[in-house]
Amino acid sequence: MFDDHVRARLADLDAALLRRAAWVVRDRGDGLAEESGRVRILLASNDYLGLARHPDLARAIAEAATVHGAGAGAARLITGTGPSHRQAEAAAAAFVGAEAALLFSSGYLANLGALPALVGPGDLIVSDALNHASLIDGCRLSGARVVVTPHRDAEAVRAALHEHRAAHRAALVVTEALFSMDATEAPLRALRALCDEYRAGLLVDEAHALGVLGPEGRGLSRDAGIEADVLIGTLGKAMGLMGAFVAGRAETIDLVLNRGRSFVFSTGLSPAIAGAVPTAIALATAAETRRADLALATSRLAQGLATLGYDVRPGLGPILPVWLGAPDAATGLAERLRERDVLVRGIRPPTVPAGTSRLRVVPSALTRPELVERALVAFAEVAS
Repeated sequence: MFDDHVRARLADLDAALLRRAAWVVRDRGDGLAEESGRVRILLASNDYLGLARHPDLARAIAEAATVHGAGAGAARLITGTGPSHRQAEAAAAAFVGAEAALLFSSGYLANLGALPALVGPGDLIVSDALNHASLIDGCRLSGARVVVTPHRDAEAVRAALHEHRAAHRAALVVTEALFSMDATEAPLRALRALCDEYRAGLLVDEAHALGVLGPEGRGLSRDAGIEADVLIGTLGKAMGLMGAFVAGRAETIDLVLNRGRSFVFSTGLSPAIAGAVPTAIALATAAETRRADLALATSRLAQGLATLGYDVRPGLGPILPVWLGAPDAATGLAERLRERDVLVRGIRPPTVPAGTSRLRVVPSALTRPELVERALVAFAEVAS
């Protein structure tokens, strides 16, 4: 019976301490969230700027739904493209300084669609070892030859291009800008120079940098002064909405529109959400005070956790990995913190490599100083 197969697979997850469950959380929009009947400090969200409950965004969605409807009704290449999609794409392209952009319903779908649309059998991909699962899956689906290089190792990228580039029709170097589990920054200037030297394209996923890093939150590519051939941006993190976009030169985006299967064969993003994208981008662009508040909360948390003896490894942005090693150590510490009304997630394989389970502590612009101090008291109480 298939049910027996399912139970066996779940038992395998239980034995490896890798079975997951979803919390039911209501974000209150003030750095706190309601979960299981209690109000807890929220340190597990990617709503970095605290815009998800911003009244201007809620109003923009409601107005767009009234004018354009709740659903697109069809795939974008059938009848699913409306005025709000075009306006959102224009705003996204302008925000990252690209000629054009194309909306997807999620960052996962954007990467799953863009990579196989741009390269395929006979082509080469050079991919960072710690790239997000969506990038890994997009690389696999492309059918291109994939060479995985050590994390942030530009010299390894050079070696891969030197060895393999001549035998392939096209080459694409693929990286995150800010790596979502480690808070490390890609060597974007070095990668751009290598791509120019070896006639390769550069794809940069800016999901965790946009809105937070770079001038006016325009990302690490802009901060480094380089232009990615393909830029992936998300709307579901610092922008406070959902969805994502692929940006680049107009011809590049036209190819993704025509060949990106997760775009061609999916119902379009809700026109109500699309209608709020220009508002979200405007709010993020002007959010200097929120970025400053976010940086302050991150710095204080990092300092406090280190003082308490935690192996915290801060990098760029608000992501604070607290390394623990074993899956049960991560889930156990997260549960003890939850008992003290601090919501933070234990991150385990396959999200991170085996042996590197951790807490992913993430403040937002709404994590006021008193909430930081309350959280540190909880961390102190559960420190072993």
